[in-house]
Amino acid sequence: MEPIFKPKLFTVIKKGYLKEQFTKDLFAGIIVGIVALPLAIAFAVASGVSPDKGLVTAVIAGLIISVLGGSRIQIGGPTGAFIIIVYGIIEQYGTDGLIIATVMAGLMLIAFGLLKLGTLLKFIPYPLVVGFTSGIALVIFSTQIKDALGLSIEKVPSEFIQKWGVYFGSLDTINPAALIIAVVTILISVYFKKITTKIPGSFVAIILVTLVVNIFSIPVTTIESFFGEIPQNFNFSVPEFDFSKIGYYFVPALTIALLGGIESLLSAVVSDGMIGSNHRSNTELIAQGVANVVTPFFGGIPATGAIARTATNVKSGGRTPVAGIIHAITLLLIMLFFGKWAKLIPMSCLAGILIVVSYNMSEWRNFVSITKGSNFDKIVLLTTFFLTVLVDLTVAIEVGVVLSALLFMKRMAEINSNVHHEVDTDIVEKYPDLPKGIGVFEISGPLFFASAKEYSAVLKSMGVRSKVLIIRMRHVPFIDTTGTNNLKDAIADIQSSGTKVVLSGVRNNVKEDLEKYQLDKLIGEPNILHTFDLAVKRATEILIAEGY
Repeated sequence: MEPIFKPKLFTVIKKGYLKEQFTKDLFAGIIVGIVALPLAIAFAVASGVSPDKGLVTAVIAGLIISVLGGSRIQIGGPTGAFIIIVYGIIEQYGTDGLIIATVMAGLMLIAFGLLKLGTLLKFIPYPLVVGFTSGIALVIFSTQIKDALGLSIEKVPSEFIQKWGVYFGSLDTINPAALIIAVVTILISVYFKKITTKIPGSFVAIILVTLVVNIFSIPVTTIESFFGEIPQNFNFSVPEFDFSKIGYYFVPALTIALLGGIESLLSAVVSDGMIGSNHRSNTELIAQGVANVVTPFFGGIPATGAIARTATNVKSGGRTPVAGIIHAITLLLIMLFFGKWAKLIPMSCLAGILIVVSYNMSEWRNFVSITKGSNFDKIVLLTTFFLTVLVDLTVAIEVGVVLSALLFMKRMAEINSNVHHEVDTDIVEKYPDLPKGIGVFEISGPLFFASAKEYSAVLKSMGVRSKVLIIRMRHVPFIDTTGTNNLKDAIADIQSSGTKVVLSGVRNNVKEDLEKYQLDKLIGEPNILHTFDLAVKRATEILIAEGY
């Protein structure tokens, strides 16, 4: 059995780490570090914190995730998905609140990993993921309009509709220089790959635009005029914490944990497909958790696996966690030796980079394709999308998960209902050779709380028609507590009317659950068989013994 916590780095070193691979990882790590630089700064600024917070997160969290993670190639750090969460938490709870919520989220992620929930998070419905990802992309885009146009707005409303109302009301204050810088940044970021894919367009844009703005003294807002100096060191700080208020931070912490867990595992799955590898999901969650527990004390913001940077790592030749470690070291060196020039970057340039990020995040093609699918998928997609944009990401995730579960249960109940009617009306036709007095009912699919009541009702109605009722369970993959209790009640009711019950095709895991609630004693151990033929033989023996 795979241990819960087994970092890939240790596996790589144990198997032997060759010099040739180190050369590839070194090159990939440096490239990813350069790619991460403008993104780390942009994500921090958009989140409402100073640029150094993004760099600190990319360095510390990136290092921890690579050293302790369950993926060979995952790159960790701040991501666009967290922008609106961090911004909202800071507005409501302040910087100390962000630290507390992020640490709590980290502890939750560690707990998820220890409880082996890594595989469970993979089953979050795809329409739900696309819904909130597309919603986040639109929200990020909307937050960048002020800086992209250079609008003179003192305070931008946090609500989506009001925000755009203020934008339209301030169009007469557009700064043409800021707009040109944003457009040029977008064009370079998108099209520079036609010249070379070795250096990211966003990095080239940030260097060229910053140089031009400062050489020609173009009048636009910069990081320095907005945030002041960028610190070039790490400061450890412990927030003031009142344990009586821990409940206030639970919901934002859970949002960070769920989003971080989903995004990191999604990134790991995507990157697995790129190199034909397999990540260790529980180890990855624990590593993400440790990173989010440690990083906030140094001023960092929430971190998770970053799909774009991870893909860049793969394309650049990175194949082990060493590339991720070098990416963190590269960013650290840039921060220490070149950070003083980062303050000169124009805010409209960062806005251009984030507009490109939001477009890439939007997944609009997948969004459109899902709207052409089933009504079930459309409801989940659109509900999650509009709640993310118009209400809050926390609410969107909570409602989306609950809605997905409810619609899944409805689907299962409908499927099971169809099975009930089919079996109920065609018993004799299906089993024409059975001795008279033997009835058969087949349960198909999971016997859980959404379907248990209906199954129980049909079982009770069928029990009075037969002397012996065979319940076929070969297609029951699992049974929950509600299902077990309802099945127990139905069997007790059937047997009280004089009908004997025989089970066939019971899987080992289902049998263990039945034994926990003593159904084996209620039915009798000899009446629980592995195959249908044995169940028919046993039912026939009961008929003979009873004198029928």
